[in-house]
Amino acid sequence: MDYILTADSLCKRYRRFQALDDFSIHVPKGAIYGFIGKNGAGKTTLIRLICGLQEPTSGNYSLYGARNTEPGIARYRRRMGAVVETPSIYLDMTAEDNLKEQYRIIGLPSFDDIPELLELVGLADTGRKKAKNFSLGMRQRLGIAIALAGNPDFLVLDEPINGLDPQGIIEIRELILKLNRENGITFLISSHILDELGRLATHYGFIEKGRMVKEISAKELDAACRKCIRVQVSDIKAFSRVLDEIGLEYKIFSDTMADIYGKINITRLVLALDKENCDVISLTEREESLESYYVNLIGGKKNE
Repeated sequence: MDYILTADSLCKRYRRFQALDDFSIHVPKGAIYGFIGKNGAGKTTLIRLICGLQEPTSGNYSLYGARNTEPGIARYRRRMGAVVETPSIYLDMTAEDNLKEQYRIIGLPSFDDIPELLELVGLADTGRKKAKNFSLGMRQRLGIAIALAGNPDFLVLDEPINGLDPQGIIEIRELILKLNRENGITFLISSHILDELGRLATHYGFIEKGRMVKEISAKELDAACRKCIRVQVSDIKAFSRVLDEIGLEYKIFSDTMADIYGKINITRLVLALDKENCDVISLTEREESLESYYVNLIGGKKNE
């Protein structure tokens, strides 16, 4: 497989704090890679390293097959664009003037394709409106437009939908999907909003305390997320006794609610519960979410 970004035994230490510890990652070309972890897990540290804002304490990472220690790594970083934490925009400038300034900074000789870039991110009609009067979603899209200056094929986005309203979230989602599918841009996206990330990502990496816990494709995740039956009953103690006798795996959530895993014979279950004077109020088929998979994964690691 062709990878845009890889890392091997990557470490970053700030005095007594180990931000990255023997870290590894593999971002395939053409992927939307969801990078998931708690605050302080090391997500932003990795992003800062690959953007060249900081240097690793030890270990290596590679961009397009070139190691970070190679003299020509800066040439490969020019194929990247990034929005780290908050978009770097001039609030007293228009969207067009912000892009012109970025073009000057990176040494692009012509502004001819700025209108096309503004059209791409949905800001073509902002005219002389200054960025300080933009919505948060518009500012985020402008930040992505600035990151796209120079026509990169790898975009790194750190919490791109943080603080956005539902409409802003939809706009950013559609823009990311469009750039990925139509322009072939690879994404590394750090986000806490797992439900939204689940609508986008083709691959995932789960980081905890500076270490990569697991990397998995969306297809593999779909196969790993277990289906279950959520059941509401009148007597959870009787329910527990019956399930133990049958030998089914289950998880209790409240005095009336539980999930049952594995294949079950509904008729047999209802009759067995009826013998214990336990009524079945409702049955709903469910599938494990990205969020529950992440919680179970990290929780399992903590308990080892």
